[in-house]
Amino acid sequence: MADRLDGSTEGRASAPLSGIRVIEVGNYMAGPFCGMQLADLGAEVIKVEQPVGGDQVRSSAPLIEGEGSAFMRLNRNKRSVALDLKSTSGKEVFRKLAATADVVVENLRPGTMADLGLDYERLQRLNPRLIYVAASGWGQDGPLRDRPGMDIMAQARSGLMSITGTPDGDPVKVGVPICDLVCALYGALAAVSALHARRESGVGQFIDVSLLEAGVSFAIWEAGLFFATGEIPKASGSAHQNAAPYQAFRAQDAWLTIGATTKPNWTAMCEVLGLASLLQDGRYTDANLRHEHREALAATIEEVTMTKPAAHWLDLLDQAGVPCAPLQDFGQAFTDPHLLARDYFWDAPHTTAGTVRQLGSPMRFSGTPTRRDRAAPLLGEDSTAVLAELGYDAAAVRSMLEQKVVGVPTQSRHE
Repeated sequence: MADRLDGSTEGRASAPLSGIRVIEVGNYMAGPFCGMQLADLGAEVIKVEQPVGGDQVRSSAPLIEGEGSAFMRLNRNKRSVALDLKSTSGKEVFRKLAATADVVVENLRPGTMADLGLDYERLQRLNPRLIYVAASGWGQDGPLRDRPGMDIMAQARSGLMSITGTPDGDPVKVGVPICDLVCALYGALAAVSALHARRESGVGQFIDVSLLEAGVSFAIWEAGLFFATGEIPKASGSAHQNAAPYQAFRAQDAWLTIGATTKPNWTAMCEVLGLASLLQDGRYTDANLRHEHREALAATIEEVTMTKPAAHWLDLLDQAGVPCAPLQDFGQAFTDPHLLARDYFWDAPHTTAGTVRQLGSPMRFSGTPTRRDRAAPLLGEDSTAVLAELGYDAAAVRSMLEQKVVGVPTQSRHE
């Protein structure tokens, strides 16, 4: 393992993956989100992008000083090298990088890196300790392997869209690219696990993660139903698959969510809402019966909740210890007092855009905190520095720049 290429972190505890080098050949979501997790955990992530345009998300609106706002968050704590991997010199640079790396992450179409001569089989000959994470729509083998696969296709094929939305409603996908994101999280978890395994084996390995299997992996309740009874799960709005009451309810002015699934919570909720008579109703005497009659139960509850503002019910339910929460939009979530009190959001410096507000990492370590260094780099911002650190002299760097094998930010060309 070579010396780290990024800056010093003197004055604070090292993040968990400090000293680990990751090369990311990612575009759009799964690869970059996986790389972001590893970067947050302290790994030095070098993002390799094509010199013209780079990652597609760079140009996705809204733009701030010409840079994609989402990109500046998705690719924080990374360095950028703009490199033409189709060129002989670009391949040579990539191989040198891979020879010093612990992990390679890519989410290109299966076979693309092999076509470039930069696949795991070739790279591991240079670096037997290399861990290679390949994220794709459908996986590295199987009849769907070569088809293009995006998040919505994975949500559709995995069954997620069949249970999302309201009964008999139009197809609805989960609001965020959930298959992309969770595929990335599985990739990051697998990479960390492979790093642990390498401590004993001394060798790396190839990791195959797909959007489709990430989506299907969520179907815990659905698999329980289908494999036990043969029944095919269907959309049920905000209601739980096998518990009730557990869903969103209308109040006078807004929506709130209630989850009274245990006997104490069920009793407390009924008393708070003035529905103590339900405690003697034969349809609701146990949890399974409450779920069986959940539609009638929900209608009865909503007749009460609609008579007062959401804040009124939330206050009473909270005092009674009944799990509940308001239904917030992202404007409210991004300014939530609880998240602010926990210092979840943080401001990262960006080379041209100034300060960029970041979403925090959900992982909180007592001794090795996650990194909060900087927003995403400009395209090729670290190209010349990384080349120099790999041993290329000024003449070689200049030659690659002239041949457009390597790219740097426009303003850097005149410095």
